Amino acid sequence: MPWHHRDPFDRLLIAQAQSIPAYLLTTDAVLEHYSELVRRIAVKSG
Repeated sequence: MPWHHRDPFDRLLIAQAQSIPAYLLTTDAVLEHYSELVRRIAVKSG
């Protein structure tokens, strides 16, 4: 797995999503670089 993101827990979540396969929903734009299974969501403020 490339080192786009150094957080080991985030890397674990990506690996799990790839092994199932399942979508990983996140607000972290960096995680999108890992897999087409990573989906970035917007968070409404307020």
